[in-house]
Amino acid sequence: MKAADFFTPDQKKKIVEAIRQAEKETSGEIRVHIETSCPDDVLDRAAWIFGKLGMHKTRERNGVLFYLAVEDRKFAVIGDSGINALVPEGFWNQVKEIMRKNFTAGRFTEGLTEGITLAGRQLKNFFPLRKNDRNELTDEISFSAGETKENK
Repeated sequence: MKAADFFTPDQKKKIVEAIRQAEKETSGEIRVHIETSCPDDVLDRAAWIFGKLGMHKTRERNGVLFYLAVEDRKFAVIGDSGINALVPEGFWNQVKEIMRKNFTAGRFTEGLTEGITLAGRQLKNFFPLRKNDRNELTDEISFSAGETKENK
């Protein structure tokens, strides 16, 4: 199954809406990237995708990537240096555990939306929404087939 076909159009809308709702409370920027397969270590791959998507270019370095490789059943949640400098150790563990429970039960849309919602709540504590905040990164889901760093 191709990454772009893993979620129905309605499921994709729910995920994007979860991003928009989460970002209403924080200046943090949330993205979801879905691939068919993960050719590398999942954290290495997510970090590479983070850079490829330009997520490190936010003003406060407060981007968060939810990465999912559907065929390999791998996922990661990573934050940029601005987040990692402020949050306590284990900050993302609760988010990942909620996602893991949903994913294990086959509830991928719910896993992502609940994870995004919780991440938004947690980010609000460190990066509250400011009056002059603007959406620095698209809220749309990005997809790729799992191409390698070497052939791009």
